[in-house]
Amino acid sequence: MQSRYPLAIVSGLLLACSFLPYGVAGFAWIAPGMILLSAAGRRGWEAFRIGYVAGMAHYLVMLTWLLHIPYRWHGIPLGPAAGWAALSAFLALFPATWVWALTSNLSAPPAELGDGSYGGTRLQQALSGLAGRNWVQRTKWALYGAVLWVALEMLLARIFGGFPWDLLGVSQYRLVPLIQIASVTGVYGVSFLVIWFSLSLASGVAVAISGKYSKSTWVKEVFLPALVVAVLFNLGFRHVRAAPEPTRRLKVATIQPSIPQTLIWDSQADDERIREVIALSERALSNHVDLLIWPESAVPKLLRYDEKTFAAVTGLARRFKTWMIIGADDAEPKAQGKTPDDTDYFNSSFLISPEGRLVERYRKRSLVIFGEYIPLVKWLPFVKWFTPIQGGFTPGDKSVDFKMDSIGVTTSVLICYEDVFAHVGRSAAQDDEDFLVNITNNGWFGEAGAQWQHAVTAIFRAVENGLPLVRATNSGLSCWIDAQGRLRDFFTDPRGSIYGKGIFSFELPLSTSAARTERTFYNRHGDVFGWSCAVLAILGLLMNTVSGRKMRRQPQPAVSSRAPVP
Repeated sequence: MQSRYPLAIVSGLLLACSFLPYGVAGFAWIAPGMILLSAAGRRGWEAFRIGYVAGMAHYLVMLTWLLHIPYRWHGIPLGPAAGWAALSAFLALFPATWVWALTSNLSAPPAELGDGSYGGTRLQQALSGLAGRNWVQRTKWALYGAVLWVALEMLLARIFGGFPWDLLGVSQYRLVPLIQIASVTGVYGVSFLVIWFSLSLASGVAVAISGKYSKSTWVKEVFLPALVVAVLFNLGFRHVRAAPEPTRRLKVATIQPSIPQTLIWDSQADDERIREVIALSERALSNHVDLLIWPESAVPKLLRYDEKTFAAVTGLARRFKTWMIIGADDAEPKAQGKTPDDTDYFNSSFLISPEGRLVERYRKRSLVIFGEYIPLVKWLPFVKWFTPIQGGFTPGDKSVDFKMDSIGVTTSVLICYEDVFAHVGRSAAQDDEDFLVNITNNGWFGEAGAQWQHAVTAIFRAVENGLPLVRATNSGLSCWIDAQGRLRDFFTDPRGSIYGKGIFSFELPLSTSAARTERTFYNRHGDVFGWSCAVLAILGLLMNTVSGRKMRRQPQPAVSSRAPVP
């Protein structure tokens, strides 16, 4: 049925439109069920292909910002285009696997339909596998679909370093009461609710089209997930209203230099870049500020090894008597190195005291594939031709507390897209942190959707850990988010653009030390919900495999040659 592929494509496009920059969150509650319905009555590789087509449509639209990378291979944008297509092709494997697993036991009507001859239209016959089951069986199927989706998101967050960019639950970031469930389940709990409702809705469609429609069909199918969503929404609303009032405020300023990425390959522009960053900082510090934050890669040289840059940065902290968190590269000779080239380079952040001392440093742990390291380059050296980097960074091995004793606050830094990883965000908020900081540089992607997609993902790190989060970026979105996941304020330039150059100053509300000890369930225990879904998904796949083999071994009833009675 060729019409299945257009329906799969439309479903994938609707799913993409539930995320920013489109942001129609309601589509997320519909599109997954539509994807399943487009594969109804199919199984095996055919169902997988339908799911793959839907996944490709989704990711090709959602990741178009990759095409803005200012890198050309022999004058053509082969690198960005290849990366966009390859990453989309990889990510599409996950919805394809989900469709394959959920349709594997729905391709034929159940035993109560007798010899399998099912009257009605071809569409009714395709949906008979789902519509022919009773309400309990359909509910179990919908719940298993939600479990399996979460299991695949858990895998996506970890395989090959992980790329959990815009997990399904992120599309609901505006529903602040509902997303409070993330403080227990992580963002995965929101994804679970959306999938459960969407598949229940798909069950209602299947039953209605099958000819078994009654006035109570829709209510019966969606009542349970809708009730759970309503209860969680109410509890979340109460949680947000009961949030304690802040007892102190921290004066914070971030600078957004909006440095074009083409300049990073121009070493002659390094001095001009640092002068511009210093000038913005002086403006930001003209009023008293407790903490000044620079974005990722704000310092174009190795901070600890360039005397002029080091003096300029530390001198700024001394002059204005302020704490500073800055993004800069770092280097260290390898332990067994024999030549000056045997050096490890790190994407790092530094804490500088009001006395101009380097108090602490953190090295980024989750590196961007093909952006900060090239996999298999020793065996496949030609791969580096398609990337804008020639070398690569070494990952750090731990989170680091940035303690600012004189102002009585502690924070932990996440660099670049580390804030899209729920488990990485949790590991950064394990001690006495008052808030989290993300320094990043999305200038690679021009004025595209990456900045907004990245920022709203960070909302869930705040909710999961019950901590405010501050973002300092090169070209948007510089903002701060409260502990309940509300995006309270963000930087815009005089033109109203989030991508421009300027200063973002605000007062960050903080709780007392006693309140800080009340950590969220997710912060204390991690991905209990996510791993439980992973175990249940594996058990479900094993059970389906065993039951499928048993059914194939059973003798099949003879199929009647008579036409079915209407």
